[in-house]
Amino acid sequence: MDIEFLVKVIGVYVATLCFAILINVPPRALNLGGLVGVASYLVYLTYNSIFGGYVGGNVFGAFTIGILGMLAARYKKMPIIVFNIPALVPLVPGGQAYEVMKYIATGNTHLAFVYLMQVAMIAGALAIGFLLAELAIQLFFHVTHLFKSFVS
Repeated sequence: MDIEFLVKVIGVYVATLCFAILINVPPRALNLGGLVGVASYLVYLTYNSIFGGYVGGNVFGAFTIGILGMLAARYKKMPIIVFNIPALVPLVPGGQAYEVMKYIATGNTHLAFVYLMQVAMIAGALAIGFLLAELAIQLFFHVTHLFKSFVS
């Protein structure tokens, strides 16, 4: 295994954990929240290495957060937001948002607009990923409920 990859994974786990502590996530949810963040980042990296492009990777990463966050919330009997918000940290386009502000401050509006479009596309991709995860969860529970009522 590549040492650079291992450092990235550990960094994502620590960043997710630190942000969770910063927003007062209960201690019993910290480890699982960090693992949800790492899993979503691994999905993001896998998508990027196979297909390329950051928008699709963010959609699948957010979808992973939505599904695994729901499973973690049911396992720990806690609100789903406790796991979803910290796990978003690795996917948030902070670098691009910084570039937008830098280029606005220096007067280079063309590059600022380019990075602003990247921020908007990533934010939209994250929203679509969460939407698809919620749709999949609701569909699963609806089909399960129908199956249970059909069997009994």
